[in-house]
Amino acid sequence: MSRVLVTGAASGLGAALTEAFRARGDEVLATDIAGGVDLRLDVTSDDDWAAALAHVEERWGGLDVLVNNAGVAGGGRIDRAGLDEWEWITEINLFGVVRGTRAFVPMMKRQRSGLIVNTASLAGLVHPAGMASYNAVKAGVVALTETLGHELAPYDVRASVVCPSYFRTNLMASLRGADEALGAVVTDLLADRP
Repeated sequence: MSRVLVTGAASGLGAALTEAFRARGDEVLATDIAGGVDLRLDVTSDDDWAAALAHVEERWGGLDVLVNNAGVAGGGRIDRAGLDEWEWITEINLFGVVRGTRAFVPMMKRQRSGLIVNTASLAGLVHPAGMASYNAVKAGVVALTETLGHELAPYDVRASVVCPSYFRTNLMASLRGADEALGAVVTDLLADRP
């Protein structure tokens, strides 16, 4: 039985992961900015991460698996997407992972065990047009995770990145972008997906 924290657990992949971990008998702390979870966690908030760490320390005394899954959708062509859009998606999709990892790595290093699982995307490996910011931050999550794998191996802490292809969840409810073509790009990517 593992002690697991999942971000973005209110819906979509995060909810499915939470359900799967619980079905195999793991103890799960389901977190999200939305309701319907065990703990409210805004991945852009250092205070929320500190509270999550304190909660885990008090409840379990350690953590076996950290799943940095929370994310939003966005993008747009380079001359159409504003810097505010870039900052928004980077803050959540990349720096959210960085914040979560920084919060829990000291604990895992002390334990000399643990697994960090970061959700990137196929877009982190294959880069469709019109989605520069999304592609860039997801590629950043891939690079960060590979770096963590090397950096944390001496402490017996592992890091893995998940790069799912496109599938329908409510991620599109978070879609932001001034570029009117973005919706068409994303619609094409999701057409006929399960």
